[in-house]
Parts: sequence; structure tokens; C-alpha cells
Amino acid sequence: MAKSCAAPCSQLASKLEDELDGWLSAAALTKSPDVRAVIAPHAGYSYSGRCAAYAFGNIDPTNISRVFLLGPSHHYYTPKCALSRATVYSTPIGDLPVDLEVIEELKATGKFEFMDLNVDEAEHSMEMHLPYLSKVFQGHNVKVVPILVGAVNSQNEAMYGQLLAKYVDDPKNFFSVSSDFCHWGSRFSYTYYDKKHGAIHKSIEALDRLGMEIIETGDPDAFKQYLEEYENTICGRHPISVLLHMLKHCSTKIKVGFVRYEQSSQCKTTRDSSVSYASAVAKVDTPGEVGKD
Repeated sequence: MAKSCAAPCSQLASKLEDELDGWLSAAALTKSPDVRAVIAPHAGYSYSGRCAAYAFGNIDPTNISRVFLLGPSHHYYTPKCALSRATVYSTPIGDLPVDLEVIEELKATGKFEFMDLNVDEAEHSMEMHLPYLSKVFQGHNVKVVPILVGAVNSQNEAMYGQLLAKYVDDPKNFFSVSSDFCHWGSRFSYTYYDKKHGAIHKSIEALDRLGMEIIETGDPDAFKQYLEEYENTICGRHPISVLLHMLKHCSTKIKVGFVRYEQSSQCKTTRDSSVSYASAVAKVDTPGEVGKD
């Protein structure tokens, strides 16, 4: 049983591969085995493909054999995390087998449910990471562990983070966390605007960057407070929170650093709308800082 992420058309595959190569080349990043996780956007590639390259371009695939893929649920309500029933995730540029052994391990904890295949196929948050992962891991044997993160309360964010923390300590495991940032405009029912920053798009950027700085502290409680105070429409807030709890409870010291920030458009009036995109790497904490845009 395969989840197909797009029609396997050779013309499409060639165009997609050229796009990914172009963005990865333009980002010109040095791959590092110290990078254990990324946060990357999941909008259409014409909007967020370039930004996402600044996350995926850091990955050194050499010793990684498993990628945990955490994405928010956009269409299906669950208060839990859900596992995939698929055995393979297909992309136009290569297939990614699902790690059934780890799926069974997680199922055995009793803390996860399974999503139906139609829910899996409808969810773009993980789907949009797949071609990048397929590209980065081309020629390497890697399996994926897809986890749909539902509307998880803060206690369960902590529980899932503790449960997954042991996997972070194994350098053969990697985590790909899917999130866009602020969805601004009346169509998103979110129009927070702090005039002291000037134009609306500058206010949105200041709001996002405050959230990014808090995520970089690694403190899930501070991130929760930020979300409660500003209600920023970060769609992957639950997967990000689970990641922060993982990093808090694992034995390896890992630090998150954002490396790229973009907006789909620059809002100037209340009739405008935009979605923000941010890419981050979670890196084993050694001397020297992660470079920022």
C-alpha cells in the first residue's frame, strides 16, 4: 500500500528535480552530520520551495537510515498523534519505504492511533517534505516514520516528546518537522497588527521572529506562553512543541537555529493576506553559531 505524493510523470519528475537542485544549489549550504532535525515549510513549492532548501540543504545523508516526519493535521481532527498505514511513500523522484518496525514499536506504546489512507493522502504537511527528502537521500537507504500530529494538548505534547526522545539520541535517526508560520489576513481570521513596527508585513515579521527566537531557546513552556499571548497562526505549532520536548528530554545537547525567513507577499492593507515561511536546523550543540539570514 503506497501513498502517492504526485503523479509519476517523467516530465513532472524532471521539472521537480531541476527545481529542487536549483534551490539547493542557490542555498549553497555545507552539509553537516551534526544536524539532527529541521523545521521546514509545506506550502506549494512556488511559494516556499526556496525557503525549504535552507533547511534540507544542511542534511548530510551519509549515516542516516531513518527519518521521522512530523506534520500537523489540516483536515482530520484527532487529539492524538496518528501513524501511517502506508508501506511506501511515492514521490515523482523516488520512493521512500515506511519503517514498519518502528511503526509497530510506536503502536505498542498504546499512545498512537492510525490514520486512514485517505486522510494520509489528503494531508499536504508531510507530503511537501517528501520530494526534498527523496532528493537529499538519493542513493542512500533510508526509511520514513510518518507521524500526523493532531490537536495535541500541552500535556500530551510533553508525553510524545518524552516518548520520542530516545530516537533523537541515535544519530542514524533524523527528524523533519513541517510547519508554516503566520497566516495573516481576514481569510485566515487573523489580523494582529502592532503599528509600532510600521507596515503590516513588518509587524508580521516581528511577530514571527519573536516566536522563532523563543523556539531557539528550546523552552516548550515559553513557546506555549507565546502562542497563548499572540495566537500566532503557526500551523505546525504542535509538531514544533513535540520537537522541543524531544530535545529537552534527550541526552544529546541539540540547539535549534533559524536560517531563513520569507513571506508569500508583503501585506500593506487589511485587504491583503500572506503566509510566512521559516526554516530551521536543530544541530548538536558545539562551539560556533548557526548562521542566520
